[in-house]
Amino acid sequence: MDPAVQPDPERSAAQWAGMVGTLERLGARVDVLAQRPDAPDMVYAMNLGLGLVRPDGSRHVVMSHMRHAERRMEGLTAQPWFAASGATTSYVGRDGVGAHLEAGDAFAYRGDLVVGYGPRTEELALKHLATDLGVRVRGLRITHPGMYHLDLAFCPLDERRAMVCPAALDDASAAALLDLVPEPLVLTEEEALSTFCANSVVVGRTVLMPACPPRVRAQLEAWGFAVVLADVSEFHKGGGSIRCLTNPVDVALGRDLAVVPGGEVLLPD
Repeated sequence: MDPAVQPDPERSAAQWAGMVGTLERLGARVDVLAQRPDAPDMVYAMNLGLGLVRPDGSRHVVMSHMRHAERRMEGLTAQPWFAASGATTSYVGRDGVGAHLEAGDAFAYRGDLVVGYGPRTEELALKHLATDLGVRVRGLRITHPGMYHLDLAFCPLDERRAMVCPAALDDASAAALLDLVPEPLVLTEEEALSTFCANSVVVGRTVLMPACPPRVRAQLEAWGFAVVLADVSEFHKGGGSIRCLTNPVDVALGRDLAVVPGGEVLLPD
């Protein structure tokens, strides 16, 4: 993320279109939100908001409250777009008063909402999420300066497996995450940072990845996953990869997540 190393616009556009085409070929539906001319980081759509599907089938999006002011205008375009698509929207905290939340830190996994906090998302946001959504939130403290969002260090694959980079977290949080995943594929710091391999998306039993170290590929294939690569290297210059460039809006609240009256926050000791 060196300002002196800028992405090539034509190459970036071609890589983005290639990623979208690959997602569609894998069976994913892709909707595209128009880009604001004053928001170059808006292409990292993951951080626009946390999309959820309620038990009754209705859709809801908790809008991100970006830590850095340079990105906050993105929500002015994203919120009406989410609403026009049929989703209700809210902000972290009652009446929009809360703490910084960036959706790249949040995952539904094994009945809980797993949320990283520290560099971008504030710890206070976890309490607001638990209370406002009525869910159990497991908080993980991110301490690595190069993995500022949890989606650079954690990639759920199914209900038993996930890619995990413990080096992104403090010791207690790393232990808590490894305890949560029955069969973790543990990534080294070098694997996570040099390949962005945790910043991937799963479509069925296919993992769409920016790159895949041989050891990681061997384990994924042994588990029955297919690995498909998409070159998004121009976007790595801005600090994000495939998951950062996408935003799943079909996470089922109440089916994949445990609904807890009043909400509950669990933090590692």
